[in-house]
Amino acid sequence: MNKLTTLFAATALATTAGIAQARDLGPDEALKLRDAGTIQSFEKLNAAALAKHPGSKVEETELEEEYGRYIYQVEVRDAQGVQWDLELDAATGQILKDHQDD
Repeated sequence: MNKLTTLFAATALATTAGIAQARDLGPDEALKLRDAGTIQSFEKLNAAALAKHPGSKVEETELEEEYGRYIYQVEVRDAQGVQWDLELDAATGQILKDHQDD
């Protein structure tokens, strides 16, 4: 029984550590990063996301820092009404993930 408790505690700590590695950035911090040239402009990042799904519209965006990397998350809805979730490297504009929302 003691081994089970230890295993559970270790799993909980590992899960919590993974969650703590990502943090949302507020608008002021995001603008400072953009102005410093650390991340690309939001217009360029949105354009990269929209280029993957022509005719779509941006519905929501969010900037996070994950493991020291800035990730720009974009939700778009295409002309057929399908919602897509994309993640881009905010520094390079590279699309990291692109999947249909469930």
